[in-house]
Amino acid sequence: MSTEAIPAERPKRNYNALFGLTLLALLVLLWVILSVATPSFASANNISNLLRQGSMIAILAVGQTFVIITGGIDLSVGAVVGFATVIVAMLINAGVPIYLAILITLLVGVAIGMFHGFGIVKMGLPPFIITLATLTSLRGIGLLMTNGNSISINNDAFQLFSRSSFLGVPNLFWMVILVGIPAYIFLHHSRWGRYLFSVGSNAEASRLSGVNVQRTIYMAYTLSGLCAAFVGVLLASRIGIGNPTQAEGWELQAIASSVIGGTSLFGAVGSVHGPLLGAFILATINNGANLLNVNAFWQRIITGVLIIVIVYFDGLRRRGK
Repeated sequence: MSTEAIPAERPKRNYNALFGLTLLALLVLLWVILSVATPSFASANNISNLLRQGSMIAILAVGQTFVIITGGIDLSVGAVVGFATVIVAMLINAGVPIYLAILITLLVGVAIGMFHGFGIVKMGLPPFIITLATLTSLRGIGLLMTNGNSISINNDAFQLFSRSSFLGVPNLFWMVILVGIPAYIFLHHSRWGRYLFSVGSNAEASRLSGVNVQRTIYMAYTLSGLCAAFVGVLLASRIGIGNPTQAEGWELQAIASSVIGGTSLFGAVGSVHGPLLGAFILATINNGANLLNVNAFWQRIITGVLIIVIVYFDGLRRRGK
């Protein structure tokens, strides 16, 4: 990479840190307001449910963020989640050991991500098109594999994991930490993470600076596929079935969480902590709206307005206004 790109890292990190603190303050404010508005919000049972609700979207948003930073998009993640529930359910019911079934499912996610990279790098397809095609195809393949039915998972130990807690914290939230810490190190403290930002900023300049742009794109989509498959395993554990229609619309929630978390749809700007906070902000809004009996349609409107406002101000920031 050229040395000219290095001084820009510190302002970018300062922006991410400041934005992250703002998001955290917003999340705390939402929790305070909802605790006053409805006493049931602050109950231990509801907080546990809230953490479980936000955890899977949070992990999905981290993978999506890697892709968006490069200037791409992955519309397939929701379908990958549903497809992964089918794969892991079929493997477990076939007698495959749980650890091996999970590993194979994760490898399927990796393969899907590499296919996206191949379509973009070698076939020259726009990320929107190749991932949209995968979204529809995986739903259809999953329905063919299951004959349109759900597959019940006959393994109590597998299902118990997602419903249990450790130190009073749901296991699903611990999975966010398990993903978030290495993702943070990878994105903000490794040369591979710097390559993602560099490619998103200017792919041609990155290539001339010695960055392997094609490999970086492969890496971003592979990580997104891996995160989606992991979420599929967690979802199968939580609901106890494999169903290809599960997680419908989750790709939009993942993108929304990433954008609300400060990731720029124009590429080259993003963090790991931002999308995690964004996911729990959305989960808090949805949870609070349900407790207050607010029409579900308003939840979508609020999410849409948040995205418009944040993208608008991101555009202003990029233009230096």
